[in-house]
Amino acid sequence: MLSAIKNLGINTKQYGDTRWWLGMLLVAVLAGASVALSKLPVMQSAQFSSLTIGIVLGIIVGNSVFSRIATQTDVGVDYAKSILLKAGVVLFGFRITFAQVAGVGWEGLLTDVVMLLGTFILAVQLGKRVFKLDEQTTILIGAGSSICGAAAVMATEPVIKAQAHKVSVAVATVVVFGTLSMFAYPIMFDYMGLSEHAYGIFVGSTIHEVAQVVAAGTAVSANAADTAVIEKMLRVMMLAPFLVALSFWQSKKRAKAVNTISNEDNKSGISIPWFAVLFIVASGVHSLSIIPQVATSAVVWFDNILLTIAMVALGLRTHVGAIRQAGIKPLLLALCLFLFLTLGGYAINIGIAELF
Repeated sequence: MLSAIKNLGINTKQYGDTRWWLGMLLVAVLAGASVALSKLPVMQSAQFSSLTIGIVLGIIVGNSVFSRIATQTDVGVDYAKSILLKAGVVLFGFRITFAQVAGVGWEGLLTDVVMLLGTFILAVQLGKRVFKLDEQTTILIGAGSSICGAAAVMATEPVIKAQAHKVSVAVATVVVFGTLSMFAYPIMFDYMGLSEHAYGIFVGSTIHEVAQVVAAGTAVSANAADTAVIEKMLRVMMLAPFLVALSFWQSKKRAKAVNTISNEDNKSGISIPWFAVLFIVASGVHSLSIIPQVATSAVVWFDNILLTIAMVALGLRTHVGAIRQAGIKPLLLALCLFLFLTLGGYAINIGIAELF
C-alpha cells in the first residue's frame, strides 16, 4: 500500500504543513469562483467550462497578488497541480463505458486511431522541424489537439514533467481553435454531404474538448450530438494507452541519452503513469453498472471540481512573461493542427466510411 502511494507521488508528511492547508484553501476558493462564473449565461453560451475559467483566473491571481503569499501557500498549490490532477484524470474514466465505445463500431474506432496518430505525429514533426519549438511544448499541443483538449494537456504534463507556462500555452491553443471548431462545424454541415450519424463521428473525432463536441453536435440534431459524444468518449479512452506509450518513448530517449554520454549499455526503467491505468479501471467499473447513477453523477461532478482546482493551481504557477516569450509559434502549430483536423479529418472520415 505504501509503495502504491509512493508511486502516485503522495507525501503524507505534507498534510500537517500550514503551507499545504493554506495553499489548498486558496485553490479551492478560486476553483469555487470559477465554477460559479461558468454558470453565468454568457459563459454557458460561449461554452467556457470551469476548467478554462479556472486557468485564466489562476493566471490573473498568479501574476498579481500570489507572489506576496507564495511562500505561505506553495505546498498546497503544487499538491493541487500534481496529485489532484492525477486523481481528476482517474475519475474522468467514470464518464465512459465500454458499451459506448462499442456503439460507434469499428468505423468509429479506426477513425479515432487514425486521427489521434496522424494529429500527434504531425504535431511532433511540424513543431520540431518547421517551427523549432521545444519538445515539451510540441508534445503538449499535440496531445491537446489529438485527444481531449485541456484534460489531455493536463494529463500529459506529469508524464513529460513539463513547465507550467508551457502547459498554459498549450491549453490556450486548445481553447482558441476548439472554440472556433465549435462554431464553424454546424455552419459547414449543409455543405459537407454527410448524414447526421457521419457528421457526429466527424465532430467527435476532430474537435478538441468534450463540451465543444456537445455544442457542435447539438447545433445540428440530438442524433448527431449522441453519436459525436460517444465518438469523443472513445477518443478520450485512448488517453490511457497514449500516456503509457508516451512514457515508454520518453524512457527510451533518456536511456539513449545516458548510453551516449557514458558509452555503457545502461537501461532506463519505464515509468508507467499509474493514474492512466486507473483511468481504464474506472471506465471498467463504470461499464459494469454496479454504482448507482446518482453516485456516478456525483463522482463526475467531483471530478470536474478536482480538474478545475488543478487548472487554477497551474495558472497560479504560470508567469505571463514566460507565455509572452513563447511567441506566436505555438499558435501557428495549433493552427496547422486545426486545419488538419478539419480538412484532413473530413477526408479521413469519408475514406474510412467508404471502407465500411
